[in-house]
Amino acid sequence: MKPTRKPANPNFSSGPCSKRPGYDLARLDTATLGRSHRSALGKAALARACRDTAELLGLPEGYRVGVVPASDTGAMEMAMWSLLGPRPVDAFAWESFGEGWITDIVKQLKLEAVNRYQAPYGQLPDLGRANPAHDIVFTWNGTTSGVKVPNGDWISAEREGLTLCDATSAVFAMDLPWDKLDVATFSWQKVLGGEGAHGMLVLSPRAVARLESYRPPWPLPKIFRLTKNGELIEGIFQGETINTPSMLCVADYLDALDWVRAIGGVGETIARSNRNLAVLERFVAANDWIDFLAASPEIRSNTSVCLTVDLPESGVKAMARLLEAEGVAYDIGAYRDAPAGLRIWCGASIETEDLEALLPWLDWAYRASR
Repeated sequence: MKPTRKPANPNFSSGPCSKRPGYDLARLDTATLGRSHRSALGKAALARACRDTAELLGLPEGYRVGVVPASDTGAMEMAMWSLLGPRPVDAFAWESFGEGWITDIVKQLKLEAVNRYQAPYGQLPDLGRANPAHDIVFTWNGTTSGVKVPNGDWISAEREGLTLCDATSAVFAMDLPWDKLDVATFSWQKVLGGEGAHGMLVLSPRAVARLESYRPPWPLPKIFRLTKNGELIEGIFQGETINTPSMLCVADYLDALDWVRAIGGVGETIARSNRNLAVLERFVAANDWIDFLAASPEIRSNTSVCLTVDLPESGVKAMARLLEAEGVAYDIGAYRDAPAGLRIWCGASIETEDLEALLPWLDWAYRASR
C-alpha cells in the first residue's frame, strides 16, 4: 500500500542542498544589502565569514580562509592554476569531479609529469601510491559516487609536495586532518545548505610559501590571482574579495555558521550526517533489492549517499519520478555520469526523521516501478 506519512522536508538534492532546519529567509541579517562589499560593513561581514569558518573548523595556526568566485569549482581551479607546476603531480580520481581535475591538469595546464590513479565508481584507487615528493590532487568525498577517503593516514606528514583537496561535500560532515591538507576547497551550498556561486579557499602556510616563491608560466585571469609582486594578497583572506560577491548569499552563509555554533559545532554536524547514513544502512541491510554503490563501509560517504537498485535504468528513473510526483523526494536520481541509481543527501541540514519517513516510500516506488 502507498504510505501516508511524508517527509516534512522532501529536499534531498546533493547540491544545492536542503536549507538548515528552522531556516527562515526573513530572519537573515540583511543590513549589508544595497551596500558596497568594500564598505566597512560589507568587509566586516566577509571577514566574519572567513574568521568563523576557521574557528568552527578548528583550523591550525597560520591557515588562511578566503571567499573566492565560482563556487568550489572556482576555488579548485584557482588553486591548481596558481600552485601546480614545480613538482610532479599524483592525481587520484574515482568519479566525475576528480576526473575533471585530471582533465584540467593534463589538457588545460598541459603538465607532463602527471601520474593518474583512477578507479571506477564505487571504489577507491590505491592511495598508497602517493609520492611525498609530489603534489597530490584529490577529492575527499566523491559527490557523484558516494565514495570517500577513509582517513588521511596515506598522506605523509613529512611530504615535500602540496596536497590539494576538493572537500566540498566533506567539510562540516567528515573529520578532516587539516594538518595534512595544504589546500582545501568547498562551497556553501553543500553540508550547510547555503547558496551557490561562492567558493571557500583554505590555504596552509606551506601553500602560501609556494605561492610566494613560484610564478606559473601561463597567464592567470584576474579572478585566479592570489599574489601581487610576489607576495600573497592578504586582503582576500580578510574580507576583501577579488570580485563582487552576493551580500545576500554572505548573510545566508553567516546564518548557517551561526546554526552550526548553536547546535554544538562541527562535532554535531558530523554526528548528524553519521546518524542519517545509519538510517539508510539499516534500510539497505533489510532489503535485498537495494545496495550501496560503495560496497565497503569504511569508504562510504555520509553525505552524498549513492545507491544501486535491482531495476533497469528506466525503472530507476521511474522510481525517482514517482517520488517527485508524490512530493516525497526531489532530485534524487544518480548524477548523469554515474551508474543508474539513487543519490540521497544525508548531510547535516537533513533531519533524521525525514529520512525515516522516506524509507517506506522507497519500497513503494520500487514495487510500483518493477
